[in-house]
Amino acid sequence: MTITSPKILLSLMLALVLAGCQSKVEYRDATEVETVDISFGSSDLQAVASKMVDSMLTTPSVVRLTANDRPILFVDRITNKTSEHIDTESITDTISTRLLRSGEFRFIDMTRVDAVRKQLDYQNNSGMVDPAKAIQFGRQVGAQYMLYGNLSSIVKRDGSTQDVYYKMTMRLMDLETGLIEWADEKELRKQQSRSFLGL
Repeated sequence: MTITSPKILLSLMLALVLAGCQSKVEYRDATEVETVDISFGSSDLQAVASKMVDSMLTTPSVVRLTANDRPILFVDRITNKTSEHIDTESITDTISTRLLRSGEFRFIDMTRVDAVRKQLDYQNNSGMVDPAKAIQFGRQVGAQYMLYGNLSSIVKRDGSTQDVYYKMTMRLMDLETGLIEWADEKELRKQQSRSFLGL
């Protein structure tokens, strides 16, 4: 009968644990439905963005606005009114990109105003740029419309079941008149049930 030392047993046990903890990484389709957990995820972002862009581009009032012109939009960052940490900048970016790619709108990026101001100040006041080629202050075009919205949620729990209802609301405002030219919302509901063992 062979007596195994505690160090060898410990090494074997550690090797088995480490072997069981190996991870596997693989590429997946970015549009595939993601159901890792109940929180707001990539599938939700894509569904919300698609719904809002399709609705906006096909609403009669917006179709009239874009019939003979490409209105200039300022897109305000989506407000997160949920209890989760959600990257609303990513939602805003996706909606803006899809609208820009439609060819119906032009955009002003308000998130870069400070960087633009610094560049214009450099061109006009540093003495390093030929004044004849420097872009002058006060020549930028202002936005005609503002697109804004918020994401809210209601969370309910009952024992091992959790239910989350998300609602995304967006509006398009005429900055000159203050009139709302378009509004819509997208609702999502997700439910998760856990077994006694948490599996």
